[in-house]
Amino acid sequence: MGEHSDTPKSVAPTLPPKQVAPMARKALTDRFVAAKTIAPSAGRADYLDALVPGLALRVTAKGHKSFVLVARYPANPRNPTRRALGDYGAITLDQAREKARAWLVLIKKGTDPRIEEVRQKAVQQRRQRHTFGSVATQFLNRAVKGPAYVELERLAAERRAADRQLDRKAAFAAVCADPSNRALVERMPIEGLRKKDEAIRAIEGDFVKRWGSRPVTDILPEECAAAIRSLAERAPYEAHNRLGHLRRLFNWAIGTHEFGITESPVERLSPKDLIGRREARERVLTDAELTVVWQATSGPLDASALLEARRRDVKRDADQPVGYPYAPFIRLLILTGQRELEVAHVAWSEVDFTKKLWTIPAARMKGGRVHAVPLAPDALALLEALPRFTRGDFVFTTTDGVKPISGFSKVKQRLDRLSGVESWRFHDLRRTMRTHLSALPVQDLVRELVIAHARPGLHKVYDQHSYEAEKRECLTLWEARLRSILSPKPPADVADLAAERARKASA
Repeated sequence: MGEHSDTPKSVAPTLPPKQVAPMARKALTDRFVAAKTIAPSAGRADYLDALVPGLALRVTAKGHKSFVLVARYPANPRNPTRRALGDYGAITLDQAREKARAWLVLIKKGTDPRIEEVRQKAVQQRRQRHTFGSVATQFLNRAVKGPAYVELERLAAERRAADRQLDRKAAFAAVCADPSNRALVERMPIEGLRKKDEAIRAIEGDFVKRWGSRPVTDILPEECAAAIRSLAERAPYEAHNRLGHLRRLFNWAIGTHEFGITESPVERLSPKDLIGRREARERVLTDAELTVVWQATSGPLDASALLEARRRDVKRDADQPVGYPYAPFIRLLILTGQRELEVAHVAWSEVDFTKKLWTIPAARMKGGRVHAVPLAPDALALLEALPRFTRGDFVFTTTDGVKPISGFSKVKQRLDRLSGVESWRFHDLRRTMRTHLSALPVQDLVRELVIAHARPGLHKVYDQHSYEAEKRECLTLWEARLRSILSPKPPADVADLAAERARKASA
């Protein structure tokens, strides 16, 4: 066979325009398809492929080439119909053959390839439109936050647009504190998930950052497992919670039938195998550990020097005790036993110095209920000694009150270095304080109410007493006990000896 055997010596006969030439059956090759000499002088010519039934190369007199499939399609099974597979150049011969074979399989099943292509295109568009980030937003807005929370977020966004120095947390706290939004704030606890703030932090902070722009249907089980394992390395208990929130998101998305997802990538992930057995933390600081942590937070409360150093980018001496804002923040954790973010985000508008009462709004409480914390003498004195700012309302801040403090991990590392206490977290201060409350002459219900634990059983429904006086007495007794831990009295014999020496000196 000669070098140019793929090029025909003659082309299909010349026909009037719009008339189709008789098909010439041939095992099409790339060289044949690319040849310019196969174009007819007028009309169109079809070259039927000998390898795939019904596949043909259609060539016009102007040299335009396309692949077609001649078959009995389900819409008209009696008569063969020619349909375009694609223009030559847009698809290759091999791709045309692959597509033609796929169409023939569909036709054999009674499926029209054109309808299937439209369906597949819609699926692809839906996959690109429904990213993990967009589905996560829908999940949080519709199943986690509730309508009141979403409306408050909208108002917070408007406030941020008016004041660019506010971040999202600060703006949200501001609209929640606005008396005109009281009805929305009161609705938040009864709408959406009970632990909505935890779910929001988990979904947005851990997973949207990883997969936000990817189609939700593309997230693989091994990726979910890797994400949970990385969380488990630093916080096993939290990893269990994160996996639960992720599982809830995928199950919700499947149940809506809106996002094209039919299987959850976390369905077969076992928390026990992936993270380990879920065990509650039991770490309680000893009296000696509590004392050195307290001593490590004895730095100055002069916020102006700190803020000026921040403006000049001057770092504080790492060997000096922690000062404002983290020192009083940590001490208030110990004095009140409240949760980390409840203390970190306290605003001056929540503190009533006349009534000696700190009222945490429902929007900031884990249980979604307003919580009143009576301020015993030491806690009250601590707050009274703190600086005030004109630009914002937050008590513990490095931005003139505009934003609450963050970056707890860095100050915790410094505190560990200064105190020498190991393997503890800020939340362990709350557990330590609650453990000491058990040694006080206070009824157990009051101890639990002090740290905002839910009332047990029928108390939740029928007992609406505020217990403010009882909680104040409990916290006052705790401060007295804490002072005895931090500054223990000398033994009786030592005290007697010192008194005797003083008596003789004065004689």
